[in-house]
Amino acid sequence: MIGPMLTARDRPDWSVEGRDWPHRSHSRFVRAGGLHWHVQVMGSGPVLLLIHGTGASSHSWRDLAPLLAERFTLVVPDLPGHGFTPAPNFNALTLPFMARRLGSLMQALARPPGLVVGHSAGAAIGLRMAMDGLVTPDRVIGLNAALRPFEGASGVLFPAIAKLLFLNPLAPRLFAASAADPERVQRLIDGTGSTLDAVGSELYRRLFRKPAHVAGTLGMMAAWKLEPLLRDLPGLTVPVTFIVGDRDRTVPPRQSEAVAATVPGAGVVRLAGLGHLAHEEAPDRVAVAIVQAATGGEGRDAA
Repeated sequence: MIGPMLTARDRPDWSVEGRDWPHRSHSRFVRAGGLHWHVQVMGSGPVLLLIHGTGASSHSWRDLAPLLAERFTLVVPDLPGHGFTPAPNFNALTLPFMARRLGSLMQALARPPGLVVGHSAGAAIGLRMAMDGLVTPDRVIGLNAALRPFEGASGVLFPAIAKLLFLNPLAPRLFAASAADPERVQRLIDGTGSTLDAVGSELYRRLFRKPAHVAGTLGMMAAWKLEPLLRDLPGLTVPVTFIVGDRDRTVPPRQSEAVAATVPGAGVVRLAGLGHLAHEEAPDRVAVAIVQAATGGEGRDAA
C-alpha cells in the first residue's frame, strides 16, 4: 500500500465510499500492468479514453460521460493511488509509469482508443502515451491541461513540499481528518475557479477523507516531472486540441496557449466563464467542444 504506515483500511472501500458511486453499474475491476484497476466502460461507438487529473477519480466525469456515451464507447479509469485503484509504491505515481500502465489497461480491455481526453495532469498522461506509441489515437484533447511546472520558486519548492508531506506518516491522516469539515474541501474547490453542485463537492470530500487517496494525490504531485514531455512535444504527430476555461485559477489559460505554440497544428478553444473543473460545472458545453474537436470543427473560442 502506498504511503508510510497506510493499510487497505485507509483507501476508499467499494462497499462504503463506492456504495452509490456515479455509474456504478458500468464499473469493473481489472488486473493489468501489475495494478488492480477500477474502470468504467459505457456507451457505443469509437473508443474514447477519459483520464482524470490529480486528486480526482472517475467521478469527475459523472455528468459529461452520459453525453459522450451517445457517440463513443467510454473507458474511464481511476488512476493509480486515486479513487478505487490502489498504487503499490511512490514510483507508481510518476508520469512514465502511469502512461505505461494505462497502456497495459487498454490492451487488457482490447479497446484501443480513437480519442484521448485528459483533464489537467491527465492530459500529460494522454500526451505521453501518444508520444511513446502506447496508444495511436486520431486526436488528443487536453482539458485545462497541466503541462508546465509551477512558475518561479514554486516549481522547485512545491514538489519538494509535496514529497515531504507524502513521506510524513501523519500528513495524509491529518488532511483526511480535516476533510470531514465540508468547508475545507469547499475552499479547495473554490480555489480552482469552478463552482460545483452539492453532489460533486460531497464526492470529493468522500475521497479526501481517505488517507490513501490523499497520499496518492500528494505522491503524484511530488513525482511529477514534465520537462521531458515538454521537450518531446514538438515531435508529436497526433493532432492536439487544448480546451481551456478562462476562469481557471489552477492552470492559467496562457499555459495551454504557450504549449500549443510548440506543437505543430495544435488548436486552443476557450470556454468563457468556466474554471479548472469545467467538465463538472458545464458538462454540456464541454461535450460540445470535445465533439467539435473530434470531428475537426473546433474554433479558437467557444461561448
